[in-house]
Amino acid sequence: MSPVLLIIIAGTAIFSYIAFSNQALFEKYKFNVGAILRNKEYVRLISAGFLHADLMHLLFNMMTLYFFGPIVVQAFGAFGFLLVYFGSILLGNIFSLYLYKNQSWYSAIGASGGVSGILFASIAMIPDLGIYFFFIPIAIPGYIFGFAYFAYSVYMMLNPKQHDNVGHAAHLGGAFFGLIYAVALQPERAIENAFYLGIMALPLLYMSYMVFVKKRIN
Repeated sequence: MSPVLLIIIAGTAIFSYIAFSNQALFEKYKFNVGAILRNKEYVRLISAGFLHADLMHLLFNMMTLYFFGPIVVQAFGAFGFLLVYFGSILLGNIFSLYLYKNQSWYSAIGASGGVSGILFASIAMIPDLGIYFFFIPIAIPGYIFGFAYFAYSVYMMLNPKQHDNVGHAAHLGGAFFGLIYAVALQPERAIENAFYLGIMALPLLYMSYMVFVKKRIN
């Protein structure tokens, strides 16, 4: 296991855990449209990736990162992993900022943008990677896991729940960055796996239709 990957997981877990019981810290570093656009607090575009809504949210993101992160490290190196992870968090939150620019109250937290970027980049390399989820003894193909991950994210974004601070919109921006990075650096391999990537991207296509054509989010 890459030390860089372990440091990211440990750092995110520690910061998130501290913020669970420190509301001031949580409010200072979460993604918030008004604070970013009005007060120029751009650090929130990255710091929100180190905050999570609850323990299950944290575990889900870090488990996904633990499973898929080594593939990105092996394919692109430690620097490439950091570039994909933080680039995906940044682009995911920039997309959220664009999407909710007229809603100054909108807030979100989570490493979902970075995790989505790692997920898409890694499955672009090995789409049929077997994933064992919790105590299920049957391996789930990576592209099926990715499809379910994005389907859930799209559903939650289009059907927001009260008090849900999870940055579901950041998933798309993060996934786009990870995919573009993988395609740019290893285009032959990505094209070879285009069918699997297409299946995994179906929820994202639906999301694009609902957002840009049906205008479900203003």
